[in-house]
Amino acid sequence: MKTISLKEKERLDELQRNGYQIIQNPDKFCFGMDAVLLSGFVRVKPNGTVLDLGTGTGIIPILLEAKTQASHLTGLEIQEESADMARRSVALNGLSEKIDILTGDIRKADSLFPSASFDVITSNPPYMMGEHGLRNPDTPKAIARHEVLCTLEDVVSQAAKLLKTGGHFFMVHRPFRLAEIITVMTKYKLEPKRMQLVYPFVDKEPNMILIEGVRGGKPRMTVEKPLIIFKEPGVYMPEIRDIYGY
Repeated sequence: MKTISLKEKERLDELQRNGYQIIQNPDKFCFGMDAVLLSGFVRVKPNGTVLDLGTGTGIIPILLEAKTQASHLTGLEIQEESADMARRSVALNGLSEKIDILTGDIRKADSLFPSASFDVITSNPPYMMGEHGLRNPDTPKAIARHEVLCTLEDVVSQAAKLLKTGGHFFMVHRPFRLAEIITVMTKYKLEPKRMQLVYPFVDKEPNMILIEGVRGGKPRMTVEKPLIIFKEPGVYMPEIRDIYGY
């Protein structure tokens, strides 16, 4: 484990995997449970190559390096401040030979990488449509949560261009946009193959959806059993503890 200097207001968080840590700035944006659940939903074959679109501080590539036998992982992030934190976290964990972090626009990803060059693409994209209700659409948190700099269609269309035929796309999103998600994935020939709804409590409505698509796949989707977060307030269900590595 290397020593990395932290900038003002940054902190180090433990990831409960391989002793890995991640640099975050709570004033800007910290990863949430959605990113961790996506890392648990993703499947990567041994020696597979992975691209994470909108990687933020690099949480998904770092967790997938710990959880899978991927040969190489790349994170693409438009906000340089987040990308810088991601690069320093990668170096801190001694992963610079396995994980690359690039600063760039998801909408132009196909100009940064060769077509059909990845086995797996992941994304935890902005969930909210447009700038509705935003006081300052230029803040890091706004860019991460609202479709200010990229839309769902941008993410899916770029993933379709960069995945190999038969490659897998994994995304976490919100259930209220499920019809749109399936429509857009199908439009770009990322056939939805697997889906799981996430519920905060067993008696509440779902607040997240995990979905997998295959480039050029045949129509047939498996709906997995629901994932429940809390057994009771403040107490995770065993499945959630497993995903976190507690």
